[in-house]
Amino acid sequence: MSRSPGRKQENHKISRELFVLTYGALVAQLCKDYEKDEDVNACLDRMGYSIGIRLIDDFLARSAVKKCRSYSETADMIAQVAFKMYLGVTPSVSCSSATGNEFSLILDKNPLVDFVEELPAERASLCYCNLLCGVIRGALEMVHLAAEVTFLRDRLKGDAVTEIGITFLRKPEDRKHRR
Repeated sequence: MSRSPGRKQENHKISRELFVLTYGALVAQLCKDYEKDEDVNACLDRMGYSIGIRLIDDFLARSAVKKCRSYSETADMIAQVAFKMYLGVTPSVSCSSATGNEFSLILDKNPLVDFVEELPAERASLCYCNLLCGVIRGALEMVHLAAEVTFLRDRLKGDAVTEIGITFLRKPEDRKHRR
């Protein structure tokens, strides 16, 4: 028996849709379990962090990327390789500081919200996709890059795009390499 050439892509799409629906059910359950949006946001961040510290091994093994020499290379790697590999989208990257340690990942399309129209009025401070911030933070920490990762803009809250801010917490000269 032979497989048709388009079959793998079809399975990938089904898997992504299943993931997105499962993620929605997870967020809905967390909203039932916690009264405050801040508690849901913190829980999603912790879950994402746990995923990120494990996902980095898979990312490094599957992508065969070289070591990044700057924060801008790291931000580009996250956008062009990691997001494409795991979510099937490629956000644009913009540097938002003169020091070169703050970047924004701008997603025109966020696959995690494919089946979400809008947040309920009583959940206005919910960061629905806060899991992504935790994943990025956890993965960066595992390659010894401390970072603060937050949502700056969100389509679910009426913004034109979804924007994730990454602030690297150490200066590049603080990262000394042993030979």
